[in-house]
Amino acid sequence: MPKLDANVYVTRAIPQPGIDLLVEACARVGVNPHDRVLARDELLVAVRGRDAVLCLLTDTIDAAVLDAAAGCKVFANCAVGYNNIDVAAATARRIAVTNTPGVLTDATADLTWALLFAAARRIPEGDRYTRAGRFTGWSPMLLLGADISGRTLGIIGAGRIGTAVALRSRGFRMRVLYFDQVQNEALEQAVGAQRVDLDTLLRESDFVSVHVSLDATTRHLIGARELAAMKPTAILLNTSRGPVVDEAALVAALRERRIAGAGLDVFEDEPRLAPGLAELDNAVIPPHLGSATIGTRTRMATLAATNLLAVLRGETPPNLVNPEVLASAPDGIAQE
Repeated sequence: MPKLDANVYVTRAIPQPGIDLLVEACARVGVNPHDRVLARDELLVAVRGRDAVLCLLTDTIDAAVLDAAAGCKVFANCAVGYNNIDVAAATARRIAVTNTPGVLTDATADLTWALLFAAARRIPEGDRYTRAGRFTGWSPMLLLGADISGRTLGIIGAGRIGTAVALRSRGFRMRVLYFDQVQNEALEQAVGAQRVDLDTLLRESDFVSVHVSLDATTRHLIGARELAAMKPTAILLNTSRGPVVDEAALVAALRERRIAGAGLDVFEDEPRLAPGLAELDNAVIPPHLGSATIGTRTRMATLAATNLLAVLRGETPPNLVNPEVLASAPDGIAQE
C-alpha cells in the first residue's frame, strides 16, 4: 500500500510499535527527541504544518495550539482522558480528537488495588523502616494496618475502570457501594453492589476509590466537606485525575489523622505536589503509573496511531471524541 502523503508529529516518544505504524503508513513522521514535555513555545512550533498530531495527556492543546496547527486533521490523544484538549475549539476548526479508552482498564484497576494494599498494610512505610535499619525483630504492635477482607469498598464513578476495581473485590468478600449518575445493573448483579448517594458512600466506606473523568462538575469533588464525612479509619484512593481531589484539604486531613490514609497516582498540579504531601507517612504517592505496563502502554500507542491513521484515510476512527466533525465534513472527516 502506498504511503499517505502526510506529515505527522508525535509530541513525545511512545512505545515503538506505535511509531512503526505511523512510519509504515506516512511519508513524514517527526518525534520529539527529548524525554520531556515540550515547552509551550516548542509545541507551538512543532505542530505547524502537520497533517496529524499524536499527543499525550501532558500536552495542553488549546485554541492557540490548534491555530498553530492550521490544516491539521486530527489530534490523537494517547490517553483515555482528554481534558488536556479544548475539544470544542477543535470541533469548531473541524479537527478530530481521539482517545484510547478500554485498553488501560485492567492495568489501572490493578494499580488501584496495589495502592489499596500498600496504604492499608503500610507497605511503603514498612519498606523505608527496614531499609533504614530500624527493624530489629518481629513485634506484635509494629506498623499495624487496616483489614481489607470483609470491609466496605466505595466506588465513585462506576464506569469501565470503577467497575473493574469493584469486580476485583470478589476475592475479599467486600461489601460494595457505588455513586454514579447511571445505574450499573451488571455490577449490582456481579458483586451485589448498592447504588447510593455520595454522602452515604463516604460515611460507610472503609476504602473510597475515585474513578471519574475531570470536568467542571468533578473538579474538587472530594474536598474538605467530603473528607470530613469519611470514617477516621478510611483510606482514599485516586487513580482518575488529580484535580478531582482538593489536595491541600487532603494533606490537612491526613496530617491531622482525620482519615487514615490515601493512595494517589495522580496529583492536582502534576508533577508538583501540594505542600506537605511528600512528608506524610500515611500517603502512598507513585508517579502516575496507572497504565504503566509494557503491554498496556504498547496497546495505547498502537490504538492512538490507528485512530490517527483512520482520520488521515478519511475513515471514522475507533475512538472519536467529537463526532460532530463528521457532520461538518462531507467527505468523511478528512479535510482538503
